[in-house]
Amino acid sequence: MSEQLQKPAGASSSRTRKLQELSSLALSGGGSEKAKAQKGKGKLLARERLEELLDEGSFQEIGLLVEPALRHPSYQGRLLGADGVVTGVGKILGRSVAVFSQDFTVLGGSLGLAHARKICRILDLARESGMPVLGLCDSGGARIQEGVESLGGYADIFYRNVQASGAIPQISAILGPCAGGAVYSPALTDFVFMVEKVSHMFITGPEVLRAATGEQSDFESLGGAQVHGEKSGVCHFVCASESQCFRQIQELLSYLPSSFRERPPYLATSDPADRESPFLEELSEGDSKRAYSVKDAIWEIVDDRKFFEVHRSFAPNLVVGFARMHGEVVGVVANDPAHLAGALDIAASEKGARFIRFCDAFQIPLLTLVDVPGYWPGVDQEHGGIIRRGAKLLYAYCEATVPKVTVVLRKAYGGAYDVMASKHVHGDFNFAWPNAEIAVMGPQGAVEILYSKELARAEDPEGFRQKMRAEYLEHFTSPYQAARRGYLDEVILARHTRKKVIAALEVLQGKSVAAPGKRHANMPL
Repeated sequence: MSEQLQKPAGASSSRTRKLQELSSLALSGGGSEKAKAQKGKGKLLARERLEELLDEGSFQEIGLLVEPALRHPSYQGRLLGADGVVTGVGKILGRSVAVFSQDFTVLGGSLGLAHARKICRILDLARESGMPVLGLCDSGGARIQEGVESLGGYADIFYRNVQASGAIPQISAILGPCAGGAVYSPALTDFVFMVEKVSHMFITGPEVLRAATGEQSDFESLGGAQVHGEKSGVCHFVCASESQCFRQIQELLSYLPSSFRERPPYLATSDPADRESPFLEELSEGDSKRAYSVKDAIWEIVDDRKFFEVHRSFAPNLVVGFARMHGEVVGVVANDPAHLAGALDIAASEKGARFIRFCDAFQIPLLTLVDVPGYWPGVDQEHGGIIRRGAKLLYAYCEATVPKVTVVLRKAYGGAYDVMASKHVHGDFNFAWPNAEIAVMGPQGAVEILYSKELARAEDPEGFRQKMRAEYLEHFTSPYQAARRGYLDEVILARHTRKKVIAALEVLQGKSVAAPGKRHANMPL
């Protein structure tokens, strides 16, 4: 070897030391004091979160040595490790995922241009490679020192969230503050997780709110996990701790495909496909006015009584979530008579529509369990837009091309019958129990309208009512009326529900519907 090509003694070790020094500095985040403050709030550090969420040893970091794109005087003397966000790829349950975890110890996790570019890189990689993307959000918002560059960075992220929507699952975990424009990236993703007493989301904080409107509030009552889990519906999962949050994310992913091109993961079960249910038989023979939890019925039908509920605390009159039928993932949508008698309202319509569209995007068949007396009445509902917003659920069912299996458990009245995956909106298999009631309205209201003159002349009005109600139930609400007209494929015994649904889903495994020849439809948003 010529002398010109020989490396000076120690050059290699010097370069190794340089890499180690730079990496160590970046890995230190905002430094030990900031890390101590973060831990003092009961919060994990950015990299600790990834260690707990991902399969052991699977994380590969991307962009460790990135520094702020704009050098501001206030940055001098500060540790700016990885520019406040840890990005990379890893595995969950052996499947590849893309992740970013904001580091609150670095400038409060604020988003600057380089920070945004790192997140954009991960979103692009996830979409192009066909893997879910998980965002662990813990940020004070836009980085003031970088001005419009910071705002532009948010917009770059929003654009990619929209491009990835329906192509890959997008999951956000709010593990600290998330305020101002920062809230819209999680809002554009498919599922949002929050932790009690730790997570906060709002457009305008309590102090600005007080100055602008005079309203008094605090972080928890304005934008805490319970508020968004129960009232606004922004949050799909409310968790007691970060550890529980990560476990639930792992469980959610066990039901989801990595991209729209894949089928959801199959999981073998020892639960017999033809298992019968005495409980469902008893439920079908009981008083149709008696309240019950539809989740009891769901557990009886699905594999191993396992049901992963989504949006548990928001609009509980409509239950949605994931389960398996003979090993295959299904999305379950069910009216719950334990809340508002199972009636549809604004919140339930939007909750159901969002969930149905997610399932349709990712090839997840839909099982709809119907027990609905109609739409919830009220001035607030009408003025709040139940016509426009309620139409979203109808739209979602009409738009969905995945297999749709429907079972009418008890009641299906009025327009709500049409909406809940009826044969008229192209339900593929529609079943009903023998006790099911399907009609324009219930017998109480119908008899008062149909026989108003007779009731006025009757010697025994109450006795006449009872007689006419019985006749109405027999001639107008019986499921056999719908079956005769082809609106039901079969009236089934309640105890056979599981095997009938599984058989229908097996028939529909090869279902394929051509996309309509248009740019896109106009959903009633």
